Amino acid sequence: MTVLNGIAAHVHRVTQRICQLLLGLIFIGQLVVVILRYVFGMGFIELQDAVAYSFATLVVLGLPVAQALDVHVRVDVLRANQTRQTQALFDRVGIIALLIPVFGLTIYWVWPDIVYSWSIREASAETGGLPGLFLVKSMLPLACALMILQGVAQLFSLGKEPARD
Repeated sequence: MTVLNGIAAHVHRVTQRICQLLLGLIFIGQLVVVILRYVFGMGFIELQDAVAYSFATLVVLGLPVAQALDVHVRVDVLRANQTRQTQALFDRVGIIALLIPVFGLTIYWVWPDIVYSWSIREASAETGGLPGLFLVKSMLPLACALMILQGVAQLFSLGKEPARD
């Protein structure tokens, strides 16, 4: 295993644990919001924002986790009839021609918005909502960078079984 694959595997484990934690927070937080609203007739904007922030973070961090586990959706309907070498070739082409350029361009396109969001320390649009929306928005370029890291690491390890946790 190369150093890059080791780094990618470690980052994957950390990201996967964060996603698991976020999923638990979303479940518990949404349950509390519903109970407060429909049993006690109370609203809790901060908790609603926390659930929304957690969900947004989970969605974007779930992308590199799915990539690392090789459980993402494939559009290639011919894959079932391909040899392992042909599948690896298609995966290499997809990583080089699509994954790296698309996520690289996404970082490039969203960067000015992220910088602006940080400059004004953007908060929730809701009155009394949570601060820190700029941190949530920063998850998109981070997830893109993690996708590129996973893609490059996979280029060096295609043909081997993915590391499943």
